Amino acid sequence: MPRYALLVEYDGGPFAGWQRQADQPTVQGALEAALARLEHGVPAVAAAGRTDAGVHALGQVAQADLARAWDPFRLSEALNHHLRPAPVAIRAATHAPEDWHARFSATERRYLFRLLNRRAPPALSRGKVWHVPRPLDLDAMRDGAAHLVGRHDFTTFRASECQADSPVRTLDALEIERVETAEGPEIRFHVRARSFLHSQVRSFVGTLERVGAGAWAPADVGRALEARDRAACGPVCPPHGLYLEGVTYPADLFGEG
Repeated sequence: MPRYALLVEYDGGPFAGWQRQADQPTVQGALEAALARLEHGVPAVAAAGRTDAGVHALGQVAQADLARAWDPFRLSEALNHHLRPAPVAIRAATHAPEDWHARFSATERRYLFRLLNRRAPPALSRGKVWHVPRPLDLDAMRDGAAHLVGRHDFTTFRASECQADSPVRTLDALEIERVETAEGPEIRFHVRARSFLHSQVRSFVGTLERVGAGAWAPADVGRALEARDRAACGPVCPPHGLYLEGVTYPADLFGEG
């Protein structure tokens, strides 16, 4: 049974997350419904990360095992046809090795968080950015973020319903930049790690916003981390500014690296 890797983009707004649910629309459900239009009995698809409700993806990666040998370009075109009008697009498809797995073969996941930092609320980017009208101190946020990089027990920054066996993770990078856009200044958080805990990135961003607003000192982030207590976390920011930007594998399946 040939295995295919799919590079998937989606607007998470209309979905209750990636993972299939019986009574709510999900990205996995939409993709599996499109695959069922091509072949009967297609096994469940797996993804690099199970994004939460409202979270978007620029570079989610999924795997599909199909009975017939498809030309990858024709497969992506057929899936995009059957996915309409859902806001999901297959950016690319390619053959994958039999022992490759979308989740377990990944060596890094990259998330982007977009925060629109202007007084007026967004009109065109509504549902795509977190709007924070108050000025934020970028240098203070960077100082606070420095406490989080490295290998730590991230109990403070994971959701209470997180099912991971261990709260220990290695955060490779948490970089913050200000970008001037046509809509105004955006503060963008670029976060990289092999794997993440449930709500970890949103917990980081919500806490660092408190640092930027002056409600927390940068050193308070380190103290919250050391507390290993969810109650020590700052507010968790909303999901609609978060994007799964990309996933890295030992081999560059899609020829983008």
